[in-house]
Amino acid sequence: MATTSRSGGGSSGGSGRTRVGRYELGRTLGEGSFAKVKFARNVETSENVAIKILDKEKVLKHKMIGQIKREISTMKLIRHPNVIRMYEVMASKTKIYIVMEFVTGGELFDKIATKGRLKEDGARKYFQQLINAVDYCHSRGVYHRDLKPENLLLDANEVLKVSDFGLSALPQQVREDGLLHTTCGTPNYVAPEVINNKGYDGAKADLWSCGVILFVLMAGYLPFEESNLMALYKKIFKAEFSCPPWFSTSAKKLIKKILDPNPLTRITIAEVLENDWFKKGYQPPVFQHEDVSLDDVNDIFNESKESPNLVVERREERSTTPVTMNAFELISKSQGLNLGSLFEKQLGLVRRETRFTSKSPANEIISKIEQAAVPLGFDVKKNNYKLKLHGEKTGRKGHLSIATEIFEVAPSLHMVELRKAGGDTLEFHKFYKNLSTGLKDIVWKSGDEVKDEEVNSGAGGVSS
Repeated sequence: MATTSRSGGGSSGGSGRTRVGRYELGRTLGEGSFAKVKFARNVETSENVAIKILDKEKVLKHKMIGQIKREISTMKLIRHPNVIRMYEVMASKTKIYIVMEFVTGGELFDKIATKGRLKEDGARKYFQQLINAVDYCHSRGVYHRDLKPENLLLDANEVLKVSDFGLSALPQQVREDGLLHTTCGTPNYVAPEVINNKGYDGAKADLWSCGVILFVLMAGYLPFEESNLMALYKKIFKAEFSCPPWFSTSAKKLIKKILDPNPLTRITIAEVLENDWFKKGYQPPVFQHEDVSLDDVNDIFNESKESPNLVVERREERSTTPVTMNAFELISKSQGLNLGSLFEKQLGLVRRETRFTSKSPANEIISKIEQAAVPLGFDVKKNNYKLKLHGEKTGRKGHLSIATEIFEVAPSLHMVELRKAGGDTLEFHKFYKNLSTGLKDIVWKSGDEVKDEEVNSGAGGVSS
C-alpha cells in the first residue's frame, strides 16, 4: 500500500463535522455532477482516506446499479502498487460511499507545470509505472477510458498511482452526446476512435492516451494542440504531430507506433512491454495477491438493516466560525494557488478550482461574493461558510454550478476556494474572471504571491 500522510490532510479544526460509519469527513477534494470526493479520517486507526460519494437517486434514475456493482467489485479485487486502492464500500439511504487510498504527492503534471518537461529517464520511469497499471487492469477486464493528467497522482515516495480506474466511465453514460469527453474540458488525450463514437477497443484507446501522456512528460506540451475544436479533431484523426529534437530516436519510434490513428495497426501493450526503449531500467511491479471479500459491495444494494455496510451520516453541531486550515493543508494546497493559470494551455489542462486569500471577515467575504455573483445571473445558496452558486442560464454542458468554501488560515486571514461542481470548465474560467472584478477590494493575495509569501513565511504561525 502506498504511504499516506499522517499529518491531518483535510479534517480541520472547528465543529460541524460529519461522521459516516467510522470515518470523519473533511474538505471536498473534487466535485462533479455525478460524484463528490472528500478527504476523510478513520477515527479508529487515524488513517487518512479519500471517499467518493455517489448519489443513489442518480444511480437508480440512470439504471446504473448493475454497472456500478460490476465496476466496484472489480476495483475491489485490484491490488496493484500503481493503482489507487479501494478499501471498502458503504451506503446510506441516499448515498454510496467508496473508501479509497489517499495519496499526498499531488498530480504528476504539477511537476511539469512547475519544473518543465522531464528528462527521458524520468519520463520513462513514470511511463513504465503507468503501463504496469493499465496492463494489470486490462488483464482483469477493467478499462480506464479517460486517462488524463488529473488521474495520475504521486504518493509520498513519488510512486505513480492511477486513480478512477473502472469508475471513470460511470458518469459518461449520462452524457447527452455519448462521447467519452475528458472532464477537464479538452479531448487532447482521447483516441480518434473514441471521438468518432463508433465503438472502440478499451485497451487500444487507453494505450493511445498513455502515448499522449508520455509525449507531454518528455516535451512539456501536447502533441495535438489547436484552439479550434474541428481543427484539433482533424489533427488527432490524422495523428498529425512531430516530436521535438531532444527526443531520442527510439523514443520517437515508440510514440509514433502508439499514436497510430488506426487502432487495428496500433502497437499493443504486450508489444510495448517488449520494446527496447521501454525495457531500459525496467523494474517489474512487486505485489501480493490477497483474498478480498465482496460482501460489502452486495450489501450496499441490499438495504437489510443488519448489514454493517449500511451507515447513517451524522452531523455534529454546526460551526459558528469557518473551518480552520492547518499548516499541512495550506502547504499541500500551495501548488494549486496560482489564480493566473486557471487555464494551463500547454498541457491541455483546464483548472476546475481556484482560490484566493482575504484579510476581510468571513461574513464580509460571503456578502461580497453574493453581490458579485447575482448580477452575473447566479442563484446563491448559503450554508454556514459554504456557498453554492447556480447559473440560471443553460451553458454548453448544462447549468454552471460552483461550490465555494471559506477556511480560516489565521485569526485575520481567510482562504476562499471556488470549485466547479457542474457544467463546463471553460465557462467556469470565464465566470471567475468576471466575478474577480467584483471582489477586487477583498482579495489580499492571489496566485504565486500566496504561494511565496503565505506558505513560506506564514506557515509557522498557522493554526493547527
